[in-house]
Amino acid sequence: MSATYKKKIFELIQSLDLGIDPDIQVGGRLPTMANSEFLTNKEQGDWAEKLVQTAINEGELGLLAVRYGRSESLAAGDEGFEEFYASYQAELNEIGKRPDILIFERAHFPTDPDTSSDEVVSRAIAAIEVRSSSFLANRYAAYMEQRGAAALEACNRIRKEILGSELADLLREKNEELYRFLESAKNESFKQLDFRRPSWSSSAQLRRLSELLGDLKKHIAILHKRDYLSITPKVEDIALVNRWIQRFGVKHYYLQVFFDKAYLIPFEQILQIAADSKKEGDVFSVERDVKNQGKTTIKINVQVGREVIGKIDMPEHRSQMKEFERGRLLFYVTFEGGRGYIDGPLLKEVLGVC
Repeated sequence: MSATYKKKIFELIQSLDLGIDPDIQVGGRLPTMANSEFLTNKEQGDWAEKLVQTAINEGELGLLAVRYGRSESLAAGDEGFEEFYASYQAELNEIGKRPDILIFERAHFPTDPDTSSDEVVSRAIAAIEVRSSSFLANRYAAYMEQRGAAALEACNRIRKEILGSELADLLREKNEELYRFLESAKNESFKQLDFRRPSWSSSAQLRRLSELLGDLKKHIAILHKRDYLSITPKVEDIALVNRWIQRFGVKHYYLQVFFDKAYLIPFEQILQIAADSKKEGDVFSVERDVKNQGKTTIKINVQVGREVIGKIDMPEHRSQMKEFERGRLLFYVTFEGGRGYIDGPLLKEVLGVC
């Protein structure tokens, strides 16, 4: 099974047209300055990992979740960070990117296993990369549904105003293709429409028509925007995740943790989706993520994943201060507590555990 899985992952990566080099050697420039956002994101990520680990271990599932990813608290500017960073780069080049959590069967590992042993790590039944997001998934979905409905209502209102007046003949004369589209438009077809806003201005009627078409284009632009929360593997990480898989042969998963629920998806499924160009725009997109130093990220509709944690109690959050050698201060947020309510049968189903 391990050899088959490794071969399938490698072949899927080769099928992606994203410029991924499986043999890449990383050697990024040493970061010189941490910022408050970085420290807050790191704290949030650590909180999410602890929440997932606790939820699995307290779920009486016969499973043992062990934190495995790099856990050093050093940040750029701290003493010893340069050595830590060099060590981390060397590890990425040797074994790849460690997942955040390894899951073992308790029947085989009743106590914490020695994850410094390759043989022990290879006996894990699953490896989980935990990603955290500062959203409430339920609130986001409700907002996007309301926003989309309002935009469609506006599109239909504008359509009726144009076609129900003398502006219809004017539009047919100026742009027959757009006129015919409006004449037969349905809710779904508005999402497919794109046109250049005209700047007609030689008469009051043309100015009014141009204004209405401008409003129509504005509302259609809302319908074109990605309206789903996403599971977000970075393209540059794919080769490094693959390197780890090729070494240990453990099935890999991504778990996207929001502040109210969490979704799990197999890494294999991520690659299958990203390789299917027909699904781009509907199920996934490939974007340069401004919030992540412009790195190219695959954003997959989180609803494709399985909701293995259906409820999360909100953690406490507190302001903290970090002082650097030169007297520079950074203020950031830490997270404590909270609880994840895991759907044990569903988790075991996704992981393929009997």
